[in-house]
This record gives sequence, structure tokens and C-alpha cells, in this order.
Amino acid sequence: MFFKNNFDFVAIGDTTIDAFIRIKEASVNCDINKENCQICFDFANKVPYESVTIVPAVGNSANAAVAAARLGLKSAYVGNVGNDQNGKDCINAFKANNVYTKFIKIHKDKKTNYHYVLWYEDERTILIKHEEYNYEMPHIGSPKWIYLSSLAENSLPFHQEIENYLKFHPETNLAFQPGTFQMKFGQEKLAGIYRMTKVFICNLQEAQRILATKEDKPLELMRMISWLGPKIVVITDGTKGAYAYDGEQSWFMPLYPDLKLPYERTGAGDAFASTFVAGLAMGKSIEEALMMAPINSMSVVQKIGAQEGLLTLPEMENYLRQAPEGYKPKRIG
Repeated sequence: MFFKNNFDFVAIGDTTIDAFIRIKEASVNCDINKENCQICFDFANKVPYESVTIVPAVGNSANAAVAAARLGLKSAYVGNVGNDQNGKDCINAFKANNVYTKFIKIHKDKKTNYHYVLWYEDERTILIKHEEYNYEMPHIGSPKWIYLSSLAENSLPFHQEIENYLKFHPETNLAFQPGTFQMKFGQEKLAGIYRMTKVFICNLQEAQRILATKEDKPLELMRMISWLGPKIVVITDGTKGAYAYDGEQSWFMPLYPDLKLPYERTGAGDAFASTFVAGLAMGKSIEEALMMAPINSMSVVQKIGAQEGLLTLPEMENYLRQAPEGYKPKRIG
């Protein structure tokens, strides 16, 4: 049984249903640095596909809530759905993953978010459409952690509500993994959120975008973000690994070695970010949480969607026991 004032982890953000459409025939064109890639189909023609897989109750924060619950934390989700079958499917999916759902608001006049994921080889291109819900902060008690991520374009006033909540609940830690519109808002409009953030997580390209800089050194980017307020900054850099900085010490964390190639890459970043925060919520050190995070990323990309591959705590502990000797954070800087 869950109690409103007894949560370890409360995730706030939008949720959606993802329809994974596995494309058979396409081409990918990139620039000379193998960046800025585009997927191409025949124009004004029929494009064959192999399969469609429907995955309900996903999204950065939704994935985080499920990741925390799988690891044994008391997890809840704050979000919005429409009064439709898709909304019911999302709520039922959260319940099946042991995530508390009473903080989900059902809107009679809105639809549940629904995205199409064009899946080609091991990558995906996502067609998105966010409903503009009337965001409201429910009474969530005093959880150990709030995990804030993607919200729609009309959500700026809601961030002020979250900031006000945190001012009156200094015992609650904030983890912030900014989504598309939160990055568009800019650091000035979200200055209060940045100041109150305990853990900030993004990838290297997102850090450059947030800071409006071409700086590409993770250590320098983490320091620059820390100046905005976050106490712990984590930057992921794809297959190169991840970096963390707590204002004094910096670490580099390599990927967990896995001989299998990724099957589908959706949710790797969410798995890393949410597992790192879940580790801290479990009382782990930064170094211990860094060792957990890449394992869930590695597991997720072996399955379809962002949640099927998320590990339970015993599964996580088994991977940690089997980790090679060199698999540990390295102090740098």
C-alpha cells in the first residue's frame, strides 16, 4: 500500500503511447562527419513495413517512474491523460509496473498523447504531438525525490508551481532531465528550477544547446551547468560513456561491456538518468549510482521500447557482481 507522504520517487512529466513501426525499406544520409543524419523514403509511394508494436505509458518521466519501481522504490507518477481507451491503457500499464497512479489527471476534453516511432535498423525517428493539458501540482506529500522531465509547450507556469512546492519542501530533492520544450524555455525562464536542482542530467549535445555554446569538453560543460545551480551534473556522451561532477570531484563512467548489438535504442538515456537518480534515492554514493546506470541502458536497448528491458534490483545486482574489474568510475579533472 502506498501513502502520499511516503514515496521515494515521484516522476513529473508527460506520458504517451508509442507505436513502433518497423520500416523495411529506407536509406540514411549523413554529413561528412556522420552527423545530422536524415532518414529517406520514396516520396509519393507506398513504403512497406515489417510490424507495429504498441507500447503504452512511456515518456521520459513515465520511464523513470517504472525504472524506480523495478528497482524496489516506492514510485509514483504525476501526469495527464485523456478520457479515452489510450488513457486507460496508460494507467493500467503504470499499475502493472507497481507505479502509483492517483496523481494522474484524466481530462474529459483531451486525448492521450500518441506518438509514432519510425524504427529503422537500431535507431528511431519519432513523430510527436503533445496535447496541451492544464497542468496542476497535486498533493504529493514529501517524497525523497522528484524527477522532472518532458512537458508540453504550455507548461511554463507549471514549473513555477513546482518551484513553489520545493521552496516549502526543502527535504525533497529535485532531479531534472530537461525535455525539448524545457530546453526551448531557456535557462533564464527556468532559473528557479535550475537553482533548486540537486541532480541535473542531459547528453552532451543538449548541454551545448542549453548553454548556447560550442564547447565540447564534458568537464567544462558540467562546470558551466553547475554555475546555474545544480549540485550534481551528469552528462552522457553516447557510446563514449558518461561524466559526473559534484562541484568538487569529476568522474568518467564507461559503458557496461556487452557483446550483443543494440536491438532498438529507445530509452537508453532515460534508463541511465533514472537509474542514477534511483541509486541515490536508495542511499548509494555517486560512484555506486554511476555503476548502476549504464547497466540499465545496456539492458533496455536489447528490447523494444523504453521499459521492457528495465531491470529489477536482483537482476541489477547480478550484473554488478559479474562486472569486469575495470568497470568502475574513474576520477578525472
